[in-house]
Amino acid sequence: MRIRYKDSFVKRFESQLEFIARDKPSAARKFRKDLLARIREIPDNPFLFRKSVYFDDDNIRDLIFKGYTVVFLINDDCIDVFGFVKYQSKVVD
Repeated sequence: MRIRYKDSFVKRFESQLEFIARDKPSAARKFRKDLLARIREIPDNPFLFRKSVYFDDDNIRDLIFKGYTVVFLINDDCIDVFGFVKYQSKVVD
């Protein structure tokens, strides 16, 4: 199974990397390397990851990595990585 990165994921991921790199470029490089390595593990067992909390579809899954959620769709022949969300806690007034 191959992995396809959708533009929606790429744009958000690159934006977050730029944000991290402003403070510490080496941390951004390590984050990029580690997250992409984790994404490359998805095809081995895609249903190992939790069902997405954002969609009501068993084929859409969430990979959790250091407070970020990577959302992907399991197709017959490929994995479409399309979402990248940073965890945000709700602020209670």
